[in-house]
Amino acid sequence: MGRGDLTDKQWAVLEPLLPKSTRAGRPPVWSRRQLIDGIRFRVRTGVPWRDVPVEYGPWGRVYDLFRRWQRDGAWHRILTRLQSAKGAIRWDLSVDSTVCRAQQHAAGARKQGDLQKEPPGAPSPSPVITGWDARAAVSRPSCTWPSNRAKSPWRS
Repeated sequence: MGRGDLTDKQWAVLEPLLPKSTRAGRPPVWSRRQLIDGIRFRVRTGVPWRDVPVEYGPWGRVYDLFRRWQRDGAWHRILTRLQSAKGAIRWDLSVDSTVCRAQQHAAGARKQGDLQKEPPGAPSPSPVITGWDARAAVSRPSCTWPSNRAKSPWRS
């Protein structure tokens, strides 16, 4: 039994809540307790499924059980039943912000930004024209320095 595995007392509470097996025939090589401990190991540590230790069973079998029960809603039913039992689950949480970091490449920028059709998030609105810009757009330029220089009557 590993450090994070279910104790006999925990298993006695959990076992009646598990879905009943309807398969007849040869008994399974890996017990449900081992496979569930493998699922708990993977969820607790965050390792890829392929890195689940062999003592919990083949990683494919552990993953298969997890996904099958997830699709069937078995995990949700187990959690609901455990929550309804008085004091079976406590929600004591401690969040450390130092582990809530994103890698620098997770910022969402593209490698070739000029190929991006619109900026990340919402499309950019049309530019707002202020009063100053509106007057400049309607009136003609007030200074025509290069073209007026040669035509000035005061210069020779």
